[in-house]
Amino acid sequence: MQDIVGRIKFWIRYKYNRIVNSIAFYPAFISLIFLISSFLLISFDFSDYGKQLKSQLPWLSLRDASTARNIIGVVAAGILSLTVFSFSMVMIVLNQAASQMSNRVLNKLIGNRFQQMVLGIYIGTIVFALFLLTTIRDIDEGIYIPAISTYLLIVVAIFDIFVFIYFLHYITQSVKYEVIIHRIYTETYNSLMHHCKLEQEPEKISDDGFDFNIEAPRGGVYEGFDRKALLKICKEEDIKIYIPNISGTYLLKGIPLIKVNKSIDSKETIEDLQSALFLNQDETISNNFFYGFRQLTEVAVKALSPGINDPGTASIALRSLFRLFTHRYCFHPENMVTDEKNTARIYITEPEFNDIFETTVLPIWDYGKNDRIIQNEMSLLLKQFLQLYRNERIENFLKQVNEKTE
Repeated sequence: MQDIVGRIKFWIRYKYNRIVNSIAFYPAFISLIFLISSFLLISFDFSDYGKQLKSQLPWLSLRDASTARNIIGVVAAGILSLTVFSFSMVMIVLNQAASQMSNRVLNKLIGNRFQQMVLGIYIGTIVFALFLLTTIRDIDEGIYIPAISTYLLIVVAIFDIFVFIYFLHYITQSVKYEVIIHRIYTETYNSLMHHCKLEQEPEKISDDGFDFNIEAPRGGVYEGFDRKALLKICKEEDIKIYIPNISGTYLLKGIPLIKVNKSIDSKETIEDLQSALFLNQDETISNNFFYGFRQLTEVAVKALSPGINDPGTASIALRSLFRLFTHRYCFHPENMVTDEKNTARIYITEPEFNDIFETTVLPIWDYGKNDRIIQNEMSLLLKQFLQLYRNERIENFLKQVNEKTE
């Protein structure tokens, strides 16, 4: 029963994250708020207090139904035009980012909350206007017009125009390469702060004694595990597990996902262990800080490609990488998880600093080693890093860079 409840909770959490991170979540939520607000405002407009307020303030009343319909129709059509124009610009920005930087940075633009909120405000205004339009009708006793709501719609439309002006400024800033690179850097740095907290490098872990493999149930990118669920299984079954793959590794179905120190006969326990590890089709920086390093490398390599040839952008990405290196060199991720009795239950494989450095910097050097700007930037950053921290591999790499620049 507990396993069923656990799976239901995992499914709910997975769906919740998918919905909340969807591009349609904020627009739908804001539009719903506008719809509810419009209903409340119109109800107030037709209430006794609303009628009394309009009688005391003659400028709040509208006596011509066609005038109210024209105002609402103009607002709805105008905001619809703003919506189309605004997000045509977004598509242009996405196309430019994909063609000149990397497809992986599109999530930084598509998932931008401000753009989603602007879309929600526009759609909400249109919903408000259309809902308001349906309440205007002629009756025998006179004209039934929600004047207060109509004037409020005008105020909202003026606000939308100012939002549109700011949106133009925002979208022109967000397309700048340094802005996108800074967003990747910030997200990667926050992930590093969360995962790398040990000031001393932990001892390396061997897989000796973990002779029983549990295979991946499907293909996907390994992106960490549910700590509580996995630790609970280990305590209940009195086992220790070793995770041989680092976060961000793509695993084919049937590849060893977990190594266990003793055999497990229960199929249900094996399935619980498999479900406690995250195998996704997409990577995220929040779960895997190394993905942020690779994104910066991809941006730099794309900028150095013959079709673009932009060493300036590559230099900005390279500087961000070295800023991240300085933090990763001083702080290390934990490679084991213990229970409440301080017994190690889960052993984790984490990428070492030298591996991160070589995987991310060497591709940039391979593409840009014949470019004078990249040569000078690489030499400068390596020398500054070695002034702060001593590393034999980086010293050897600096010698190669100096030989190339001479």
